[in-house]
Amino acid sequence: MTCRSSLKTTYSCLFCIALMQTLGLVVEHVSAETISYRRDIQPILAENCFACHGFDKEGRQGGLRLDTEEGAKSKLDSGEQAIVDEHPEQSELINRIITNDADLKMPPPDSGKKLSDEEREKLRRWILDGAHYEKHWAFESPQLHPPPIIENTTHPIDCFIRAKLAEADLKPSPQADASILIRRISLDLTGLPPSINELEAFEAASKSGLNIAYDELIERLLASKHYGERWGRWWLDQARYADSNGYSIDAPRQIWKYRDWVIDAFNADMPFDQFTIEQLAGDLLDKATTQQKIATGFHRNTQINQEGGIDKEQFRIDSIFDRVATTGTVWLGLSVGCAQCHDHKFDPIEQKEYYRLFAFFNNQEEPTLKVYDESLDIDLLKTEFKDIEGKLKDILVQHADEFTSWEKNLSEDSKKNHSAAIKKILGTAPDKRTFAQKITLFNIDFSSVESFRSLHERHEELNDILNNGITTLVLQELEQPRVTNVFIKGDFTRPAESVTPGTLSVLHPFSSESERLTRLDLARWITSPKNPLTARVIVNRIWQQYFGRGLVETENDFGLQGTSPSHPELLDWLALKLIDNKWSLKSIHRLIATSETYRQSSSNRKDLREKDPNNYLLAKQQRLRLDAEIVRDVSLVASGLFANKIGGPSVFPPIPEGVMNQGQAKRDWKVSKGNDRFRRGLYTFVYRATPPPSLSVFDAPEGFSTCTRRMRSNTPLQALTLLNDSAFYEFATGLEKIIKNDGLEAAFRRCTSRSPSHEELTILKSLDTRNAARALLNLDETVTRE
Repeated sequence: MTCRSSLKTTYSCLFCIALMQTLGLVVEHVSAETISYRRDIQPILAENCFACHGFDKEGRQGGLRLDTEEGAKSKLDSGEQAIVDEHPEQSELINRIITNDADLKMPPPDSGKKLSDEEREKLRRWILDGAHYEKHWAFESPQLHPPPIIENTTHPIDCFIRAKLAEADLKPSPQADASILIRRISLDLTGLPPSINELEAFEAASKSGLNIAYDELIERLLASKHYGERWGRWWLDQARYADSNGYSIDAPRQIWKYRDWVIDAFNADMPFDQFTIEQLAGDLLDKATTQQKIATGFHRNTQINQEGGIDKEQFRIDSIFDRVATTGTVWLGLSVGCAQCHDHKFDPIEQKEYYRLFAFFNNQEEPTLKVYDESLDIDLLKTEFKDIEGKLKDILVQHADEFTSWEKNLSEDSKKNHSAAIKKILGTAPDKRTFAQKITLFNIDFSSVESFRSLHERHEELNDILNNGITTLVLQELEQPRVTNVFIKGDFTRPAESVTPGTLSVLHPFSSESERLTRLDLARWITSPKNPLTARVIVNRIWQQYFGRGLVETENDFGLQGTSPSHPELLDWLALKLIDNKWSLKSIHRLIATSETYRQSSSNRKDLREKDPNNYLLAKQQRLRLDAEIVRDVSLVASGLFANKIGGPSVFPPIPEGVMNQGQAKRDWKVSKGNDRFRRGLYTFVYRATPPPSLSVFDAPEGFSTCTRRMRSNTPLQALTLLNDSAFYEFATGLEKIIKNDGLEAAFRRCTSRSPSHEELTILKSLDTRNAARALLNLDETVTRE
């Protein structure tokens, strides 16, 4: 009996020999383990093939589609077949990637793409094994994987991490010292370093039980009002928050109430699904509160063009393009915006589906909301105001003749003695005067009329209250929806077919009982537990903050061009844990922070440099340069100048002269006085076009578009800023006083959370106190989280 598999193997081996002779392949470089479509093949195809042979039917070349099994294995018009199961020698895909004919070779030589020998061998072996396709992992619901059983390990996160380490024959790093741990977790949860008293208390408590002391520390930090500031800033990056309108004029705007809403929401541990719904559609909730309306400021963080002669409709459309792209990136981790002009080149997102999402955001007006003191019942006050106004009008009517006689008898000398405002009213014809003007005149000589004085005083008081509320930018649904069209090539002047609101078919089904679909329906679809992306995306971004990299490295792209998860089972476990814990973000912070993986030393190891130089397997912690705002905050705390106030209008700390005079407009920067001069970096006023240099030099985003991961550069300008920027020079002056009062060792501990070595202390003592202070604030260790 002839063995079919043996014949297939023999034939394939002959083909493989020919292939190796053609390419000089070294097959042993390819692992002997089974080739996985998701892990090994899809990344190759996505990077090199899908742009021309993917989802976008308009841009598809040669009629060949490689992103689906049906397309890849169908016969083409030429009669050829790209993939023939188990027969790489008959598969045109293999022929095209091994040929030396420049007219036939794939990827084309002029595309700038080139397959490695190892990648070509993976494709050959995959086809030999049957060319099995799998649905993209991110479009399938997370699966609950029980943590692996690891000896002497109980924390679920550690079990997942150490299982991978064991496969690579690596061991985790030892736990970091107590002083490093408290500084690390304090910075990660609140963005502020521990005080010397907190350091000493934690170190003392750790001697009798580190785990208990550490768990108590985490709970205290999670309960701190500064937690909301630290993680609120993280969210504001994604919300593209700034204090100006953008474009060339870049005028200031008032939207800090939204920033404060974010801080309060994090401090209250608002469930992330509710957090999402209120930002996308808070105004559409039943009996929407003022705070829920303020939350819609998320999508008012778009730029506003105030230049003369612009097409307002063009920039309204541009703001909606931004809202669609931002929503897709922030909550779905997908580059939805790439489908604005055509079907997505890589992911299964049609252009029509893009404009169905667009339709949700095309039905709003963009008002300014007046916000009052929350302790006041504004509706009741408005009613009282109208009632008093009616009574005052009655008094005016009752005294009309007497009042007219009084005015006629005013002498010219008497008129000259009045203020300019009164003179203006007197110069206005009686029948043209406003009610307020009449009351003002009446108050000159008739204030003693019974009940008038008390009514007038209350009227003025209520007028001040009702007119002096704080304004903020919000969204509000139109009574009649606009018609939404697909734009040909994304050009709003070329409308095509009309579309109704809808979602992405590649994800979970969309359903609603609403007669008219709104942003509220979209928000509920996004936060549905059936959505395979939202929970994964958010826990991945939280993980990224703790380790410098997400479990999915491309945190803004979970699509086919994104990287696969380094620990897919752990990612799913965390996502499902978030949902099970009623979308509590603090529960995820607690899980990560209590793991031994997080508590590891960040010290370098020779074996890791050889086996895992980028620390994907997390056998150690990661040293991270602090965010720009936290660089300022750490310096404020170290210098003893830190102002502890939460929330309120943005402030104007000292900045280098002339910075705000760049560009088309001179921008006002009146340096704040008192405690406002020493507020956290979070509260610094940011002009998009000219952000404060001390923030931008440390890679803070300007707010032009959503930022899901900050860059961490290392430049000489950073050191120069820490030495010479006027604000940091002022911090050094504060630290100098601490050195004089408490000594160098105390100042060193305030900056680094540890005691200096004898050598470090000797070097510092060789400097005068001013330069010692400047040196301490400029230490790499001061602006780095170990």
